[in-house]
Amino acid sequence: MLKGSCLCQGIRFTVSGPVQGPSVCHCTQCRKLSGFAWSSAYAPATAIDINGDVRWFASSTTAERGICPTCGAFLFWKAHDENTMSFALGAIDGPTGLTLEKHIFTETKGDYYQIADGLPQKP
Repeated sequence: MLKGSCLCQGIRFTVSGPVQGPSVCHCTQCRKLSGFAWSSAYAPATAIDINGDVRWFASSTTAERGICPTCGAFLFWKAHDENTMSFALGAIDGPTGLTLEKHIFTETKGDYYQIADGLPQKP
């Protein structure tokens, strides 16, 4: 089980189901929200228990993002047509026990850095 929280501790969550797909997203939205890139993994939405007042933001016609309205932490991403939810790896309290598998949306990454860790890159 993984436990996580936002910076102000107003939102806490646990992930009790199988965790998959640890990745780094380099899309424009994730870069604007995080200032760089967003590391996440996903689990069945029913396996993520959220406590606190998450503000859900419709960031596109296909997905929404869960943000803490107090500290602004970007914690969750959920596609409307999927039964999984992504959660921020940086919000996990303590070690995750996970290893990144890939980088996604690399075609829109910032021009101010290189991806040089040897992991697969998906445009």
